[in-house]
Amino acid sequence: MEMAIALARDSVNNGGGPFGAIVVCGDKLAGRGWNQVTLLLDPTAHAEVTAIRDACRMLKRFDLRGCEIYTSCEPCPMCLAAIYWARLDRIFYACTRTDACSVGFDDEFIYKEIPLEIAARAVPMIQLSREAGCDVLKTWDSKPDKVRY
Repeated sequence: MEMAIALARDSVNNGGGPFGAIVVCGDKLAGRGWNQVTLLLDPTAHAEVTAIRDACRMLKRFDLRGCEIYTSCEPCPMCLAAIYWARLDRIFYACTRTDACSVGFDDEFIYKEIPLEIAARAVPMIQLSREAGCDVLKTWDSKPDKVRY
């Protein structure tokens, strides 16, 4: 956890957001990340996501079972989803989402949007070309050499 918090502090001192994360596999550091949203002009460049990307590159795999993530703050909804998709075994965190909210990082509106029906969400979602999209899904499903994830 000390390393994740140190990455967060370094990020703040170098123009980034106040978040850091590491991925540990066994007793080895597999990936490091810090918030680079403003530096990279990338809203997905959160500490946890960049740590997961780094770990996947280092371990040469997209499935991080057997690994854990240490993050300086409770993951936002996007990062939490990325952690689940990466199949990390455990999350250790320092600050809570309430702590982050107190300094301007409020994701509560996203937590409230997720369970809403599509038509009730703040960002309009319009379905187009369902048949063509489903055709691609069927093509993938019938592919004998597909890599499941």
